[in-house]
Amino acid sequence: MLESAFGLFSCDLAIDLGTANTLVYATGRGLVVDEPSVVAMAKGPGGILGKVLAVGVDAKRMVGRTPGNIIAVRPLKDGVIADFEVTEAMLRHFMVQAMGRRSFAHPRVIVCIPYRITEVEKRAVMESARSAGAREVLLIPEPMAAAIGAGLPVSEPIGSMIVDIGGGTSEVAVITLGGVAITQSLRVAGDAMDEAIIAYVKRRYNCLIGERTAEEIKLAVGCAAPPPQPIGIVVKGRDISTGTPRQFEVTGEDTAEALADCVSQIVEAIRHTLEQTPPELSADIIDQGVVLAGGGAMLRHLDDVIRDVTGLPVVIAEDPLRCVVMGAGECLEKPELLKRVAL
Repeated sequence: MLESAFGLFSCDLAIDLGTANTLVYATGRGLVVDEPSVVAMAKGPGGILGKVLAVGVDAKRMVGRTPGNIIAVRPLKDGVIADFEVTEAMLRHFMVQAMGRRSFAHPRVIVCIPYRITEVEKRAVMESARSAGAREVLLIPEPMAAAIGAGLPVSEPIGSMIVDIGGGTSEVAVITLGGVAITQSLRVAGDAMDEAIIAYVKRRYNCLIGERTAEEIKLAVGCAAPPPQPIGIVVKGRDISTGTPRQFEVTGEDTAEALADCVSQIVEAIRHTLEQTPPELSADIIDQGVVLAGGGAMLRHLDDVIRDVTGLPVVIAEDPLRCVVMGAGECLEKPELLKRVAL
């Protein structure tokens, strides 16, 4: 059935609908969209959202810098849809962008979703994609897509552990024979790290910074453990005492302290998953190691922290930011694989 439903059509799409970024893969063309999951909209009387003004990169530039009549919305929170209508508008924009001259067509679409979301949340994703113009919609779990994109042998009788740290959720999964054997999901990921940095800067430097600045700090000097060599970044914020702008330096040691709780929760989820894993699969993981995917995998020294706690080899996927969408794209190109992993 899936072979006929998802034949190799030029306008078939695989979408990683992420809290922070949305990526779209088109059959035969590869990755065609990689933009922030942000929509800028006009705000009418009573705060009612109106016309879409910008989507993606252009909308993200407006975050924290909009006038009173414009609002920059992130329609996904913790890996699930928080605003149906805005998500639909965003999806429609990215699907048209992905299809280009084929934008008149209604594509068949695969959407990647967190493994443990509810049936209601699954239906919201499917309805949102259909309303955005999809003819047919299939869902696959993000950990499975990430494992495929990372090149793990998901279809074989071998246990593989994937840790997918996205913007809204972190998911730890042990995968074998095309299915998820054990999984642990927590809503501690990139967004929670940004919030932790904002709170730390307020406490340590008595300054207020915004989401964009916190993300810049995380990308530039974010560390899961104190770095061996000092690193730092000069940022600007608003002094709480005087209310005036102030410039100061945030170091790698600062971020290690700020992110300690987030890192601890992710490591604990990995340890808990290992405790629940059947012995035969555990033996495979000793050989295969733990694979990190998602934007959070790029946090400096996170692999070292996990390695120290678990005693297992830890590998960062070759392209962690794109593992999920590339895995979904591989499913799009291989109907037999899609049949095994689709929900």
